[in-house]
Amino acid sequence: MRKLSRFFVPLLFVGLFTAYAPLTQAEMHYGNTITVPVMQTEQSQCRSYGGKVGNKALNAFANLTTGVLEIPKNIINTTNQSNIVYGAVGGLFKGLIHTAGRIGVGIADLVTIPLPTMPIAQPEYIWEDFDVDTSYGPVFRLDKCQEESPIDQAPVAESVVDAPAVIAPKPEPIDNSKQYRQETNQKLDTIFKKEMMK
Repeated sequence: MRKLSRFFVPLLFVGLFTAYAPLTQAEMHYGNTITVPVMQTEQSQCRSYGGKVGNKALNAFANLTTGVLEIPKNIINTTNQSNIVYGAVGGLFKGLIHTAGRIGVGIADLVTIPLPTMPIAQPEYIWEDFDVDTSYGPVFRLDKCQEESPIDQAPVAESVVDAPAVIAPKPEPIDNSKQYRQETNQKLDTIFKKEMMK
């Protein structure tokens, strides 16, 4: 009995941990109000170092524990894109490859937890965008999003009420019509003289 509990207690904690992860990102309804948890508002803004590292640890554990779910995901998606036979066989092999990829990404994130890097696997979690095939981005790209510091702005100059507004004069168009008329008249006169001489 003791050996059995040694196996199931860590499995229970891992299961609860992975089940709690999507709950932290969900909207909670209390009566007529919607409460948005901290994790969702932090995603739209830059996170602190601790938030980045914590999210990376959550990604690592989620990828390690739920990487096996790539097999049914790819069987379903491949079946929906083609037929049942190709979906079962091709989706199984595709799922095995993506399972190895997710577990590898989880191990890489687990080993490099102190470095705040961007997630490698897209979508980040297996349950996000279930219809989208898993893709892998650049490895160990640092999350350079830093919290914005207030920027010192120059003082705004006070407007002078009594000063007249300076308006630049409009440039007057140059009238070349006289020159054009003279040249045209000379050409017409020469043509007319030539024709009259004949």
